[in-house]
Amino acid sequence: MSRQAIHDSGNPIKQVLVVDDHPIVRRGVSQLIDDQPDLAVCGEAESATAAIELMRSCSPDVAVVDLSLSDMGGISLVRDLRNWNSALLVLVLSMHDEVLHAERCLRAGASGYIMKHQATDRIVYAIREILRGEIYLSERMKARVLHRLAGQGEDGQGESPLAALTDRELEVFQLLGRGLSTREIASHLFLSIKTIETHRDHIKSKLSLGSGRELVRFATSWYIEQA
Repeated sequence: MSRQAIHDSGNPIKQVLVVDDHPIVRRGVSQLIDDQPDLAVCGEAESATAAIELMRSCSPDVAVVDLSLSDMGGISLVRDLRNWNSALLVLVLSMHDEVLHAERCLRAGASGYIMKHQATDRIVYAIREILRGEIYLSERMKARVLHRLAGQGEDGQGESPLAALTDRELEVFQLLGRGLSTREIASHLFLSIKTIETHRDHIKSKLSLGSGRELVRFATSWYIEQA
């Protein structure tokens, strides 16, 4: 640990694990956290595999997790980390639209969701919010969730067509957008090729796409827009 375990107020410094496959983002987030008197980065990981390994030695109070990792989807990692330590608080950090992903992450066990473009100004506040036992979402997303729970939604207006996909179907769709073949996706997700083909068929049906080529083109275009 880079500094004393107890800060000046007498409270223990909260340990944070940062998981992101972009070194510059990872380093920037870590610096923001380490600049705080009550927070310290206990480890950095570039992959889900490395994050799970660090859990053995790092003992973090909070994990800041990128949604798109090279070896595992962020939602799956949230579940795995929470299964490893049910007391762990997870803040998802993502470039992907919160409207599509935030509630999925909360259902998986995350305590908050923050967009990367908000991170510089809000990430420390978000970490402190979830350490206080609160759920962190942007004001826009909080309003959306509350309106939906109150039965005052927009009847689907402005809803992404991807909202109809299951978590696994969305994961397959994202990997298609990254250029992976059916065989590569099966290997990546540790599933059979037949299972991935079934997911592809369901995605095509839900998105009203006529062919596999249309699906790949749509997925690629969506992924580029998210980048």
